[in-house]
Amino acid sequence: MERLTLMPSVFASGDMSAPGPYQAAAGPSSVPSAPPSYEETVGVNSYFPAPGPTTGLVSGPDGKGMNAPVYYTQPVPVPNANAIAVQTVFVQQPVSFFDRPVQMCCPSCNKMIVTRLSYTAGALTWLSCGSLCLLGCVAGCCFIPFCVDALQDVDHYCPNCKALLGTYKRL
Repeated sequence: MERLTLMPSVFASGDMSAPGPYQAAAGPSSVPSAPPSYEETVGVNSYFPAPGPTTGLVSGPDGKGMNAPVYYTQPVPVPNANAIAVQTVFVQQPVSFFDRPVQMCCPSCNKMIVTRLSYTAGALTWLSCGSLCLLGCVAGCCFIPFCVDALQDVDHYCPNCKALLGTYKRL
């Protein structure tokens, strides 16, 4: 049986100058002056330059050094493969037109408006005129319903684009 003995003088004194399998041979290039940087260790920015201005010394046409132009680099956004396009659809409720102005969104110009009213002779106007004629108002009084807005139909117009939006019929 073979017995191994350790040399206590080497370990006790802390002198590790003797080369062995656990240590490289001594030389001027074996001891680095500083540890490697994070970028050198991880490999970050090995292919892409860091964002921000980059400058350096470049040799000119006459062989002398000159400053390189400043270039700004930006990281390129990576498109998301799982992106979902969202489209918002507004559904307008049906508008009921009466004999008063209505606030609504014009379907023609897509702006919020208050309708402009226009009065036209409708069935109730002509029926009122005919009944006044039958009652004996032939001398011109039968035309009074054409001057009364409460007896006429109402047209609603957009004040912006002048489109006809709807009509309120009395009869």
